[in-house]
Amino acid sequence: MKISIDVDCTPEEARTFLGLPDVKPMQDAMMMEIQNRMMANLQAMEPETLFKTWLPAQVQGLEQMQKFFWSQFAKGASAASGGQGK
Repeated sequence: MKISIDVDCTPEEARTFLGLPDVKPMQDAMMMEIQNRMMANLQAMEPETLFKTWLPAQVQGLEQMQKFFWSQFAKGASAASGGQGK
């Protein structure tokens, strides 16, 4: 013997019948909060901001090393030009 029952109802009617709470207002509030946070964080997705966030120490170190090399080249060039004039 096989018995089958088909119930035709909306999710809201099924939730009420089973005594489950309506979580739609909470879900809507959470989705709005997530959307607000994502919109606020979109500004951090700009390439320049990402670059500064991810590589601040390495870039500064490279810049300092580049300045050091340029200063050494400038000293060498001034010594070479000063040495030829004497």
